[in-house]
Amino acid sequence: MLLLDAGNSRCKWALVENGVWVRQGVADNADWPSLRDNLQQQAPPSLLRVSNVAGAAMAQNLRELGESWSCSVQFAVAQAEQCGVRNLYEQPAQLGSDRWLALVAAWHRTRSACLVVNCGTATTIDALSGSGEFLGGLILPGMDLMRYSLMGSTAQLAQRNPREGELREFPRNTQDAIFSGAMRATIGAVRQQYALLAGLQETRCIVSGGAAAAIQPHLGMVCERVDNLVLHGLQITGQEAGA
Repeated sequence: MLLLDAGNSRCKWALVENGVWVRQGVADNADWPSLRDNLQQQAPPSLLRVSNVAGAAMAQNLRELGESWSCSVQFAVAQAEQCGVRNLYEQPAQLGSDRWLALVAAWHRTRSACLVVNCGTATTIDALSGSGEFLGGLILPGMDLMRYSLMGSTAQLAQRNPREGELREFPRNTQDAIFSGAMRATIGAVRQQYALLAGLQETRCIVSGGAAAAIQPHLGMVCERVDNLVLHGLQITGQEAGA
């Protein structure tokens, strides 16, 4: 199986043989030719399992990749119930496949109530009950998106570098003020959702995604960092389906 997580900005992949990841990688979505060429250097898989939130053009690229190998392409879609997780979204299929698969992976890792935080282009903060029910969650701009949005909408800040800045208690320069504002907004959302879930039952927290390493040390609570939750969810759901 070749697993592909096509997110908003990057595409992560893992090649699985007999349940073991033998190779993995990541590339920007904008550099599809290089990613395609890299993948085509791997041994042809018998199945391509995909989580795609990157739009129709990426979906077509992935279908064509599967055709080049003459292998089946399966696009993951959130289900009402799958792999022990029950989806309480008002319209289950409208839940993003990335969020759904991360929840499945978190449940199989913890088998307990858990706040699942994925820190990418968007930050998602999803609550999983102790009986495996997805209770609901938040979507907010990711760290970079918050900062770039501020730069693009505020004339006096347009010349600042949004990647500069440090977390300060009381920032005294613009870069630190912007970085600290984005970080405090993210930290506050995570802590608030954790408190709400922990008020119902004993709760764990898992963080994943490209910005997880920057955010986790500042959360002020015990949480586990697990990379590539979506890919793990693709593997788990694929194995349950007999892939």
